[in-house]
Amino acid sequence: MRIAAPITLTVEEREILERWACGRSTPVRLSQRARIILSAAAGRRNDQIAMALGITDNNAGRWRARFAEKHLAGIEKEAPGRGRKPTRRHELAERIIAMTTQQKPTAATHWSTRTLSQVLKCSRSMVHRVWQSAGLKPHLVRGFKVSNDPHFVEKLRDIVGLYLNPPEHALVLCADEKSQIQALDRTQKSLPIYPGRCGTLTHDYKRNGTTSLFAAIDMLEGKVIGQCMPRHRHQEWLKFLNLIDSGVPQDLAVHLIVDNYSTHKHTSVQRWLKHHPRFHFHFTPTSSSWLNMIERWFRDITDKRIRRGVFKSVPQLVDAITDYIANHNTNPKPFVWTAKAEDILEKVRRARATLDNPQSF
Repeated sequence: MRIAAPITLTVEEREILERWACGRSTPVRLSQRARIILSAAAGRRNDQIAMALGITDNNAGRWRARFAEKHLAGIEKEAPGRGRKPTRRHELAERIIAMTTQQKPTAATHWSTRTLSQVLKCSRSMVHRVWQSAGLKPHLVRGFKVSNDPHFVEKLRDIVGLYLNPPEHALVLCADEKSQIQALDRTQKSLPIYPGRCGTLTHDYKRNGTTSLFAAIDMLEGKVIGQCMPRHRHQEWLKFLNLIDSGVPQDLAVHLIVDNYSTHKHTSVQRWLKHHPRFHFHFTPTSSSWLNMIERWFRDITDKRIRRGVFKSVPQLVDAITDYIANHNTNPKPFVWTAKAEDILEKVRRARATLDNPQSF
């Protein structure tokens, strides 16, 4: 009668096996092997382990024997296979990678498994496997823009300094306008969400006018000052500045972080600032709207209230925006900036070096 090898675990081995058995990122095969060894260490026979895990007796015995011989290394790595090695894939792998990264197909911007396999006279699955092993995803593209502002470093340090070390007796506000928000009505009635079915929304719509939202978020408390106006000229910007001026205690200095939109630099705005010396403008670098935290809040209101809303008129849209701001201010949560200026500058340096010499990437 064959007797299964006894399994004795050290404290460290048990901790590792338990982590493998329960880890969400652990491969399924490794997780199953860890459970086999833990069960074997608990004194269970191979047939009992097989029945509990839904595997064969031979499978349970194989991994028990490998662990008894090589411990964790015996189950972590696959034994070398005895089948025929894939020769054609190795022959074509370099050509697949080279064509994917260095050439473009005729009348197209990127390769697909179908188009590349037709050119190389191979199967689509082979192209897919090579792409997968090399981490290539030609169908995806990631947007980026590196600022060319000659004063990028100074502006970046200034704004990040306001976020991380705000001045005393002052209020830091991130302000901007979300222009041309459309009041869209759907051409058919939307159906509500239902168990087993998501909500519906027609792809076409009826335009009922637009409004522009002027908003500023307090970086300390997270409260938002907002007002909708029909246009977004410097006249409306001045009205919004007066709204901020009346809503902020007069004994506090106001530091406004804004972008480089011409409205914010109009001569009328410059005259207004001379009569309101407690206001200080801090301009973000060009192509760096991500530095202005009001853009983060604009994303929230777009996702949660505007994009899937149905508005039959502009006043209805304005009421929805006003209600969202009021509800936000009942329990405001500030956005916490954590990135240091030097860390951002290092990323920008790497991005510029890659743009100057793409082949080095």
